[in-house]
Amino acid sequence: MLTIAQELVDRIVAHARADHPDEACGVIAGPEGSDRPERFIQMANAERSPTFYRFDSLEQLRVWREMDDRDEVPVVIYHSHTATEAYPSRTDISYASEPDAHYVLVSTREEDKAEFRSFRIVEGVVTEEEVTVVQ
Repeated sequence: MLTIAQELVDRIVAHARADHPDEACGVIAGPEGSDRPERFIQMANAERSPTFYRFDSLEQLRVWREMDDRDEVPVVIYHSHTATEAYPSRTDISYASEPDAHYVLVSTREEDKAEFRSFRIVEGVVTEEEVTVVQ
């Protein structure tokens, strides 16, 4: 189960809406071993694509080093889908390399509603999990 603050959900959805029609992506870091998402890190989609996302390799290296320096881990890795449901694609599954992370997807296909879902992806197996939003 993912427990996440409303403010972080709002920031993910706002980023997804701002980057629409391209996919948005980013990370929420948290203290190592805590499973607590705390620090929102908006990242650039190096592909600038409505159907695919990829972290810029230099930005990703900088962000992961910064997390290491702060004793943090990527608790949430998020991205948006602009025309399809919030469910990992085959490409998303193949690129999922953080077995302890919550993979959050937001669909912005409907203007007035954002679909927000979380998954665990381990060795190609996708498991949807409950999301609890707290204040």
